[in-house]
Amino acid sequence: MVSISLCMIVKDEEQTLGRCLESVKNLVDEIIIVDTGSNDKTKETASQYTDKIHDFVWRDDFAAARNFSFQFASKEYSMWLDADDILLEQDQVLLKDLKENLNPSYNTVTMDYIVSLGANGEPYQKVRRNRMVKTSKTYRWKSPVHEYLEVSGPVYHSDINITHLGKPGRENRNLRIYEKRLNEGKVFSERDLLYYANELRCHKKYEKAIEIYEKFLDNPNGAKEDKITACGRLADCYYRREEYDKESEAAFRSFIYAKPRADFCCRIGFKFLREDKIPEAIFWYKLATELEWEKDCLGTYNVACWTWLPHLQLCSCYYKAGDYRKSYEHNEIALSHRPNDERMISNKKLLERKLVLTYGQPQ
Repeated sequence: MVSISLCMIVKDEEQTLGRCLESVKNLVDEIIIVDTGSNDKTKETASQYTDKIHDFVWRDDFAAARNFSFQFASKEYSMWLDADDILLEQDQVLLKDLKENLNPSYNTVTMDYIVSLGANGEPYQKVRRNRMVKTSKTYRWKSPVHEYLEVSGPVYHSDINITHLGKPGRENRNLRIYEKRLNEGKVFSERDLLYYANELRCHKKYEKAIEIYEKFLDNPNGAKEDKITACGRLADCYYRREEYDKESEAAFRSFIYAKPRADFCCRIGFKFLREDKIPEAIFWYKLATELEWEKDCLGTYNVACWTWLPHLQLCSCYYKAGDYRKSYEHNEIALSHRPNDERMISNKKLLERKLVLTYGQPQ
């Protein structure tokens, strides 16, 4: 069995910290809390779970704060969470099993980070992150905003999910830090450019975001997954500006860096569907259903595009083409992923009537 130090940085988290720590308190061997300047009862909440509470003077640098927290870790592995993260019950079971059975030859353990949830609480978007690292390797956090761990050596890709529930009131924080750094004349790394563009996109500053994404993509440096992410976000900016041809160009651009992925195929398929080019739309949505996500990929996993969405869209395409059997078939597959989805239930009833009228049988 391996031992785990949980290392967290927090500020004004009295409403969320207890929920987070309750979900992991029996799974880790020590809890280290670094407070970056709370004005509420965060420390009092933390003290109910640990006496290892330290202060860090905040200087708009998340990596510095995380590195400070990791220096107090004394167990075999160091793990990180944010205060608005939790482990759901099934993931607690998986973490317990991991702790009991992990081969200590692994330097790092990845877990899926569920960064957003759908309307019914189902996972909407995931990204795989390095979540636990061997303490003796003294890996360092990099980048002041959207920080990441720089790791090397053997990696274990676990099935554990960390669920991010979020907290209101942080919408402008990261953009403010980036713009402050720009005003100070700081030179942005390739990764900084990408995440600065992401913040601009989130704030609907699409024209400026497009400029920064293009600057990032034109640079020969940068990680493959970051390039693919930039293509997707660039496409989204063009979509928001109703520049649909440029949206598709950005989606196709992602194929430079890796084989087609379901989210880009769905985006291209949707353009053809809007244009009522049904055979072309079917081609791209069908391709999306045939692809498999690679577990060791550290890119963003858009759950809908890799599961139910292309089947729902194929249901619509085949309906328009008059092939009600295939339309029904794909709606059934979509329903298997979302059995309570009212659109799909309505489709099922409509298609059953169509099948009786057309073929004399319900399916």
